[in-house]
Amino acid sequence: MKSILAGVSLAATVFTLSATETRTLNNGNLVLEGIPPIPKSTVEALNQYQNVRSAPFRAFTQDGDSIYISTRFGDVSQLHKVNMPGGARQQLTFFKEPIGSIQRQPDSDRIAFTMDAGGSENAQIFILDPSSGTTKMISDGESRNGVIEWSKTGGLLAFQSTKRNGRSNDIWIKNTTSDTDASLALASEDGSWWGPIAFSQDNQTLLVQQYVSASDSRTYLVDIKNQNKTLLDGNATNVSTNFALALDKKDTGYFFSTNQNGEFSQLAYREFASNKLTIITKDIPWDVDGFALSHDGTKAAFALNEDGMNTVYLLDTATFKYEKVKGLPVGLVGGLTFSPDDTKLGMTLNTAKTPSDSFLLALGKKPLEYGKLVRWTFSEVGGLDTDKFFEPTLVRYPSFDNRDIPAFVYKPDTKQDKPFPVIISIHGGPEAQFQPAFRSTFQLWMDKLGAAVIAPNVRGSSGYGKEYINLDNGFQREDSVKDIGALLDWIATQPDLDENRVAVFGGSYGGYMVLASAVHYSDRLNAAVDIVGISNFVTFLKNTKDYRRDLRRVEYGDERDPKMHDFLQRISPNNNVDKINIPMFVVQGENDPRVPVTEAEQIVKALRDNGKSVWYMNALNEGHGYRKKENKDVYQQAVVLFFEEFL
Repeated sequence: MKSILAGVSLAATVFTLSATETRTLNNGNLVLEGIPPIPKSTVEALNQYQNVRSAPFRAFTQDGDSIYISTRFGDVSQLHKVNMPGGARQQLTFFKEPIGSIQRQPDSDRIAFTMDAGGSENAQIFILDPSSGTTKMISDGESRNGVIEWSKTGGLLAFQSTKRNGRSNDIWIKNTTSDTDASLALASEDGSWWGPIAFSQDNQTLLVQQYVSASDSRTYLVDIKNQNKTLLDGNATNVSTNFALALDKKDTGYFFSTNQNGEFSQLAYREFASNKLTIITKDIPWDVDGFALSHDGTKAAFALNEDGMNTVYLLDTATFKYEKVKGLPVGLVGGLTFSPDDTKLGMTLNTAKTPSDSFLLALGKKPLEYGKLVRWTFSEVGGLDTDKFFEPTLVRYPSFDNRDIPAFVYKPDTKQDKPFPVIISIHGGPEAQFQPAFRSTFQLWMDKLGAAVIAPNVRGSSGYGKEYINLDNGFQREDSVKDIGALLDWIATQPDLDENRVAVFGGSYGGYMVLASAVHYSDRLNAAVDIVGISNFVTFLKNTKDYRRDLRRVEYGDERDPKMHDFLQRISPNNNVDKINIPMFVVQGENDPRVPVTEAEQIVKALRDNGKSVWYMNALNEGHGYRKKENKDVYQQAVVLFFEEFL
C-alpha cells in the first residue's frame, strides 16, 4: 500500500473555480455556492428514489390491538396509528419538525415524545393525548432533553436534561399529573452522559446508565429520594462497556449487556442479593443489539448483531434458555416491544430490498413459543421494483498491519466492457458500524451512475469487539485513514472495479475521513463529498456544544494537552489543504450542535484560498444532517450531478 504520508501534489488534478455563485432554494433556507443549476432531467430521473417512505414500529396502543408507527406523508416524519395489518395510517401529529423518541404511558394511551426545532437537537418533551390530538410541552423550552422513561404505573416521567446549567447531562423526574416542576434525581459533575433506564416497581429506585466513552460505560441504581447512587457494573480501573437493559419483574436483579468477560457485549443478568453474574449468551461471540422484557417478566426478546446483520432470540427468564426466532427476513431488526398482554412482539424489520416496516410476531403461552410473523405496514417505494435492488457482498481486505477490514460491496448487476467507477461510503461515529440496510441512495448511484459502492467498517467501528473499537483512539487516529488506503489497494486488484475512478463520501466523523482521505490519497481519488464533517479537531472540540465536549475528548484526545493539541493540528484537514487536489463538495446544516457550521466554513475558505474547486451547500433550517425532504431532495440531486461531472 502506498504510504499515507506520501506526497499527493499533482498540478494536473487541481481544479479551480471561475466563480462562487450563490443562490438559494426552498424559501431561502437552502444556500448553494459554486453549485451549477440542477438540470430538470436529473430531478426527474431521481424522483422515484426520493419518494421512498418507511414506517418503523414505535409502540402498541393500550389495548394492544393497534400500533403506533412513524412515517412521512409531507416533508417530515410524524406519528401515525394503524389498526390492522395493511390498514390505513391515521396521522396523529402534524408538526413542521420530525418527532423524535416516543414512549407510551403504561395503562394509558398518552404518549410522551421529543421534538426539536431546525435540527438544533435542543429537543423538548411533549405529552400527546391521541384521543383529542392535543399536545402539551412539559420541558422548559430551552434546554436539551431526551431519554424519556415512564414509571411502571405511569404518572412519573424520568428524562435526561441540561436544564441545570446548559452543560451537564443530568437526570430529572417529572410528575405529569400535576403542574409541579421536575425534580433533580442525579446531577452529572464529570461531563459524562447519564440517562434513565427503568423505574423500580415502587418508584423509589431508578436504574440508570452512565456513558463515558465507547469502551467505558457503567450502570447504577439511584435512590430517587436522596439521590444516592450505587455502582452495579463497570469502573474506571477495569474499563468495560456495560449497558443496562431492564430490572426484572421483582426488582431482584437486572439485565444488561457487558464485555467484562470477552470481546463482545453479551447478554447478562446480575442478582442484587448475591451479586451473582450470569453471562447468558456466553457461547455467542456477537454484540447484543436490542432487548425487551415482557410485562409479566417471564420472557424477553433480544437481538444480536452478527457481522452487521441482526438475529432475534426469545429468552426464558427463569432458566435463561433461549431460542432463535426462525423465518425472519435477513436484515436489521429494531424496536422490540411486547404487547400489553405479552401475546405479540412488535418490531421493525429492514432488508436490502425493503425499507423499515412494522411487523408483529405472535407469541405462545410458554416463553420460547412463537407463531406467525405478520407484516402490518407496506411502505411506498416510489413505484420502484425493489426486487431488482442489488444486495451487497461482505468482503474482508488486508490493511497495513495485516488486519482484515470488513466491507460491504454493492455492484450493479450489469455486464459491461469496462470496470465500474467506485464510491467509497464511510460511516460516522466513529464508533458506529455500517450495516446493509435498505439504502435507496446506493441503489440510485448504481442505477443512474453505473457505480459500485463500497462501505468499509474501518478500525474504530463497533460490532467487532472491544479491541477493534479502540484501534483508532488518540494518537492512532490516522490508522483508520490508512484503512482507506488499503481499500484503494484492494480495489486495484478487482478487475471489475476501476481504480482510476474512485470517490469518497461520508458524514460527521465520516466527513473527517473523507477530508483526510483527500489529503493523503488525492493521487488515487477523483472526487470527495464531505457532509457535516470535522475539518479541524481543535476548533471542533472548542465549538461543539458543552454537553458533548468531554465525551468527544475521550475519543479524539484532549486538545488542552500540548502534545495532543499539536498532533490534532497536524492531522487536521484544514491545515493540509495544499495536499487536496480533487474537487470537493461540502454539505452542512447551519444549526448543527455536534459539528458546528464553522467546521464547514473554514475548510471551504481554506480550499478556495488555495484555488481548489469546492461546492458548498448549507441548510439554514437543518442541523447534523438533513431531515426535511425538500432539502434532502436537492442535496441528493446535487451529489449525483457532482459525481456525474467529476467521477
